[in-house]
Amino acid sequence: MIAKAPFGATGHDSSRVIFGAAALGEVTQREADEALPLLFEHGVNHIDTAASYGDAELRLAPWLREHRGDFFLATKTGERAYAPAREEIRRSLERMGVDQIDLIQLHCLVHPDEWELALSDGGALRAAVEARDEGLVRFIGVTGHGLTIAAMHRRSLERFAFDSVLFPYSHVITRDAAYAEDVRRLLATCRERSVAVQTIKSISRGPWGSKEPSTTTWYEPLVEQEHIDLAVHWVLGEPGVFLNSASDLGLLPRVLDAAERYEARPGDDELARLADDLRLSTLFS
Repeated sequence: MIAKAPFGATGHDSSRVIFGAAALGEVTQREADEALPLLFEHGVNHIDTAASYGDAELRLAPWLREHRGDFFLATKTGERAYAPAREEIRRSLERMGVDQIDLIQLHCLVHPDEWELALSDGGALRAAVEARDEGLVRFIGVTGHGLTIAAMHRRSLERFAFDSVLFPYSHVITRDAAYAEDVRRLLATCRERSVAVQTIKSISRGPWGSKEPSTTTWYEPLVEQEHIDLAVHWVLGEPGVFLNSASDLGLLPRVLDAAERYEARPGDDELARLADDLRLSTLFS
C-alpha cells in the first residue's frame, strides 16, 4: 500500500499519491468504473478534480455514491469573480452528487491581475469562504502552473490562510535555480504553517512539440516504468509532499506501482543522467 501522511492541518492522513481525476475528463463511464478500483488496491484515499476537467466530476459521481466516506475529495473553481465562482462551486457538488467536498481550490491562480480579482472582496475567495461557512466545503486551497507560481503561492499565503497549495515539482524543473529557490522558500513556509503541499508534473518529459500526442496529458510524459520510478521516488523523497497522478488512465498503474515501491529518494546524479539522456525539459519558460 502507498504510505499516508498528514494532509496539512486538515486532520486527514492522505495517501502520498493523490488521484488526479483529470484522467477521467475524456473517458467513458465504463472506463472510469474499471480504473477506479485501482485506488483501493494501492491505498489511495484522496481524489483531486476540477470543474474544468471535462466530464471528470460526472464520472466520479457513481463511485462517490458508494464510496464517498473513503476519500478526501477536492475540486477546483477557475472563476475569478464572486458570483461565477459561487455558482461553479455549487454546480460541482451537484455534478458529483455530494453534499460536501473536503477542499475547494482556486484553480491556476498565476496572473497578478487575476490574483487581485480572485482575492478581492468581490472575488472567488469570498465565494469559497462563504461555501465553507455554509458547510459545503471544509478547506480552501490554491493551485497554479509555471515558473512564477511558487513565489505567487507565498504571496497568496500572506493574504489568506490557505489550507493547501499545488504547483509543479520535479527534479528537472528544479534545475531552474530561481524556481528551486522559490520552491525551497515555499516549502519552508508551508511546513511552518502546516499547509498541505501537492505537486504536479512529476513525470513530465517536456512539451509534445511536433509529436502526435499518445496520451491524454498535455505534455509528453515519461512512460517506461524505470523512468517513472526515478521521477516518482524523487518527488516522494521530499518529506510530507504529495504527488498528484498524471491525467492519463494508462499511466495511472505505473505511477501507483512506483509509489508503492518507494523506499528512498534517488540521488540527484541519477536524475541528472535521466534528464540528459532523454533531454527532459521543464515545460515552462
